[in-house]
Amino acid sequence: MAIKKSSTKLSQAALIKHIMKRCSSIGKKQHYDDVPKGHFVVYVGDNRSRYVVPISFLSRPEFQSLLHQAEEEFGFDHDMGLTIPCQEQVFESLTSFLRF
Repeated sequence: MAIKKSSTKLSQAALIKHIMKRCSSIGKKQHYDDVPKGHFVVYVGDNRSRYVVPISFLSRPEFQSLLHQAEEEFGFDHDMGLTIPCQEQVFESLTSFLRF
């Protein structure tokens, strides 16, 4: 029997809103004074290296793909911060591409 995917997936706009809400509450809990306005923190790779990325990345399909993977693997309801499930080199390559 085939397993059907849930039809309750969030729309793209709702997903971004949800992520921003989680990111803003994470920042308040951990007092990230070094995070500039318009940016948020993600953790990447096996060592959970910390990266500060612009909020504008949230609208990019490439980054949304990573966020979808993060939601499936880790979920968004934890205090550790937003964790992206990919290798650091891949993340750095993608974000350097997105900056242009």
